[in-house]
Amino acid sequence: MSDVPAPRPGPQPELSLDERLALLEGRDFWHTQPLPGQEAVSMTDGPHGVRRQEGRQTGFNFSALIPATCFPTASALAASWDTELLREVGAALGREARGQGVHVLLGPGVNLKRSPLCGRNFEYFSEDPLLAGTLAAAYIAGLQGKGVGASLKHFAANNQEYRRLSSDSVVDERALRELYLRPFEIAVKEAQPWTVMAAYNGVNGRYCSEHPRLLTKILRDEWGFGGAVISDWGAVNDRARGLRAGLDLEMPGYDGARVPELRAALAAGRITRADVERSVARLRDLAGRAGRTPRTPPVDPDAQHALARRAAAAGVVLLQNTDAALPLRPGAKVAVLGAFAEKPRYQGAGSSVIQPTRLDTPLGELRALLGEENVTYAPGYPRQGEEDAARLREEALALVRDADVVVIVAGLPENLEAEGVDRDHLDLPETHGALIRAVAAAHPRVVVALQSGAPVRLPWRGEVAGIVQAYLGGQAGGGGLADVLTGRVNPGGKLAESFPDALEDVACSAYYPGGPRTAEYRESLYVGYRYHDTAGVEVAFPFGHGLSYTAFGYGTPRLDRGRVGRGEPLTVTLPVTNTGAVAGAEVVQLYVHAPQGPLFRPEQELRAFARVVLAPGETREVTLTLDERAWAVYDVTRPGWHVPGGTYELRLGSSSRDLRARVTVEVAGDGDLRPEPEAVRAVYGRPAHPFRAPDAAFRALYGAPLPDNSPYTPAEYDLNTPLGALQGTVQGRALNALVRLGTEPRGERRYSADAVSAAGAIREMPLRQLYLGTGGRLRPRVIASVTEALAGRWGGALRALVTPDAEPPLAGEARKEG
Repeated sequence: MSDVPAPRPGPQPELSLDERLALLEGRDFWHTQPLPGQEAVSMTDGPHGVRRQEGRQTGFNFSALIPATCFPTASALAASWDTELLREVGAALGREARGQGVHVLLGPGVNLKRSPLCGRNFEYFSEDPLLAGTLAAAYIAGLQGKGVGASLKHFAANNQEYRRLSSDSVVDERALRELYLRPFEIAVKEAQPWTVMAAYNGVNGRYCSEHPRLLTKILRDEWGFGGAVISDWGAVNDRARGLRAGLDLEMPGYDGARVPELRAALAAGRITRADVERSVARLRDLAGRAGRTPRTPPVDPDAQHALARRAAAAGVVLLQNTDAALPLRPGAKVAVLGAFAEKPRYQGAGSSVIQPTRLDTPLGELRALLGEENVTYAPGYPRQGEEDAARLREEALALVRDADVVVIVAGLPENLEAEGVDRDHLDLPETHGALIRAVAAAHPRVVVALQSGAPVRLPWRGEVAGIVQAYLGGQAGGGGLADVLTGRVNPGGKLAESFPDALEDVACSAYYPGGPRTAEYRESLYVGYRYHDTAGVEVAFPFGHGLSYTAFGYGTPRLDRGRVGRGEPLTVTLPVTNTGAVAGAEVVQLYVHAPQGPLFRPEQELRAFARVVLAPGETREVTLTLDERAWAVYDVTRPGWHVPGGTYELRLGSSSRDLRARVTVEVAGDGDLRPEPEAVRAVYGRPAHPFRAPDAAFRALYGAPLPDNSPYTPAEYDLNTPLGALQGTVQGRALNALVRLGTEPRGERRYSADAVSAAGAIREMPLRQLYLGTGGRLRPRVIASVTEALAGRWGGALRALVTPDAEPPLAGEARKEG
């Protein structure tokens, strides 16, 4: 039930043209322009906490954050596969946002985990679009049920940090529709977020912030979105083109700086009054929704923390438990090793950073549950860097001799996993791996608990008894992990992403992150388990995997019909029994294997799931429903969703590799599909390992010539050229050297997540973002003049200085108009 009061109808005041145009950009970094008689809409970063800052509102200010509950990040929440929990967390965030006077929380992010190397994967849910979209819809419903708007992001195909501010994602239409747009579609149709955030990057030749097909034809006309489209911060390339495409609000804004530009665009016929009135109406509606959400008293921090602990425990995944090493037995002598146990890694880095109201540690919580006398501790490795690593490792080895079991807390430090930078490998720090191997050689019962926002390589997994993936569990993550390790909570988490054995086991690894201009999604549909299961690739731990302290038996599935007609749903019922001695939760996963047809398809795809909690010996009927999209493919030859007829196999199990029951069903098709070109079928119909897609095959799949991906030359430098790409002129190289001197982290700052994230963002920043980076102090004509000078076009630099801001030179030339 929503906590939002009923609407208060009233007359809409008349506004001048300039006042209307001013509404189309923010008032400052976090607020919209207020309408007469209404307060400005207040926005702030999420998605796992309310990241509100005090003081100046003209930029990011990480030193002035108001303390807030730091919930587990999206990767941890996704591992719960628990829609009700996501709804609860969303509602808790809504209550906290209202207590801080925030109207719109910027989240959730539903970009797919195309590669485990993406530095921002901790902020995203899954490699599977159904799971990501379903969890996002639940989160949005909880948040908006408390009267606080969501901002579904980053729309769309924003799957890397390298050049994310300027690159063009080159994606074939089937992959775009079936994978990358699908989670947005589910969340929009099921939850109707107040806003959708257009991403920085381009998709197939047009920036997302000015992409009429994405922002209007698909989002509104096909999916029925009724809210406002806002830009990511600084993502606008050409404001007039964006307005025409369906971008309602540019964020941030600086004192109506875009008004002259938009007024000139209106006079020139680049935009119409109808374009302006359409977006003004949507922003009126957003302000009206915000105005119906009064500020409430601050939340109870203890209640919020308790929910955060429960959520953290739900997202813990028991990957391995040889000889029942877990749960820890009462009275056992436990040696806890790893600096992360005392100073945990509990959240990501970048725009989502939260100043927590408190912070649990695994060491402190294990001592509280097991008794101080039963828990010893040694850091085992330095929290940052490699200094004293050998000595710390030896001290840890001395400690384990008298222990019944050893728990090593390891993972990815903040500087290796942050917004703004991608990883270049899957390995843990060498100091963490060396400790694990040394202790495993000295003790037979070693449990490794991993704190990371994304998969890591586990070459030592055969040497240890237990492995627990704790993800980034938020401020109560230490307590949630301790609850699972001690058996207070029976682990029910399942992987929402595959854990590969090696980077080459990821289909896009030869093409990720791409650049310098484009990111080519040559692997098409083969993301995560879709590739592994089709190409027969062994993985460390498969998608959907997660063990329990109990066991579950699957019965025989029943279908409500033997043949599915066009448009008919199919209901599958399956008895599931807890065959163990303790209560636990199981996630039943239903994968669909399609018959061979004219279009290539992955071996199997997740089409439904259900979480069920069972007492020892209890049996329950689990019901899963499949709609027409469970069988459908997107046909590019007659654009739309179409169902190939034939016999489909339904596979039910506990993971994509642990399938317990199978049943077939006949599905009626809706017409013949045109076969794909042989060049496509030869590569994608039988994907090899490691995966490679030659130019000819990808070009045939893409259906058009591949865009230029050569290095930037000085003649091409414009407002969209990334700072790090300005290497072709003396002045460009000098600027980069100065920027590196001023921003590259040195000394202890090498380990600072904020410093690493900021340095990465500056390297990738296109020149047009100097407007954002200087808080609006550098006007467009000055930025254009600097751009011309960096290219060595000195005459152009002088001309740009005298060009009115109403006619920004060079803006919008890096993406084609049509």
